[in-house]
Amino acid sequence: MYHLPVLLHPVLDALVCSPEGIYVDATFGGGGHAEGILQKLEGKGRLYAFDQDADAERNAAHPPFAENAHFTFIRSNFRHLKNQLRAEGVRPGTVAGILADLGVSSYQLDTAERGFSYRFEAPLDMRMNHSDQKTAADILNTCSAEQLQDILSRFGELRNARTLAQALVRRRDQLPFRSTGDLLEIARQHLAGDRMRYLSQVFQALRMEVNDELGALEDFLKAALEMLAPGGRLCVITFHSLEDRMVKHFMKTGNVEGVPETDFYGNKSHFFTILSKKPIEADATEQQQNPRARSAKLRVAARALF
Repeated sequence: MYHLPVLLHPVLDALVCSPEGIYVDATFGGGGHAEGILQKLEGKGRLYAFDQDADAERNAAHPPFAENAHFTFIRSNFRHLKNQLRAEGVRPGTVAGILADLGVSSYQLDTAERGFSYRFEAPLDMRMNHSDQKTAADILNTCSAEQLQDILSRFGELRNARTLAQALVRRRDQLPFRSTGDLLEIARQHLAGDRMRYLSQVFQALRMEVNDELGALEDFLKAALEMLAPGGRLCVITFHSLEDRMVKHFMKTGNVEGVPETDFYGNKSHFFTILSKKPIEADATEQQQNPRARSAKLRVAARALF
């Protein structure tokens, strides 16, 4: 199993308002959300699914997706959503609903050779798309101490980011980083707080930098705004405070900085109607069945009608 789809029923209830519409699952993964969307469409609408991962593409080659006339898989980072949809003949302002689940799948974390997890000895890769050149090892071996501190502080929210960054630079001056074990050797010497949480934050920070996850998210949100029809739904599941803040700001103001746009007369521009004043979280039953859901937050908004 790739992984259990998080918040599946809240997503389907919020996303699919008309079975005849065009929908997008921008993070296909194992296809759990996509399968639920197709069932809601009842053979009437159209679902486009995006993923840059080759394993996800292989998942899309099996039922219920293979040879389904209502389903199209697009091997691409979701930051290219607008251009890819236009290439498929989908016009801006015509999409009924767009979903993005920003979490790394359990399958990716459990695939040792990807280097996403501190639990396995593996090359320090962490690329979602292997056609990209920059790896986690490249970052550790080339970035300055100040750059590493910024990565660890912003993306990992480490209290001792400066200390760890300096230790990483001292180590690479003696021997370059190549494997997850090389990184663990240094990170374990500078633990601050809970061991598992700390190591997860270190690996998370590097993964987010390798894949430019926040930059891709901003590009995706801008593209989603253009592609959604008036009243179309945008559903985004986040697992990181920075991502959640960006999504919250974008839904409120139309930009990730959260700065309201105004016209000549000072009237604020209105891009979305917020449908979830507070993020939707998994109930106790789902959290027990799927521990990954504990940190998931779903935000829902509808494209403004004018």
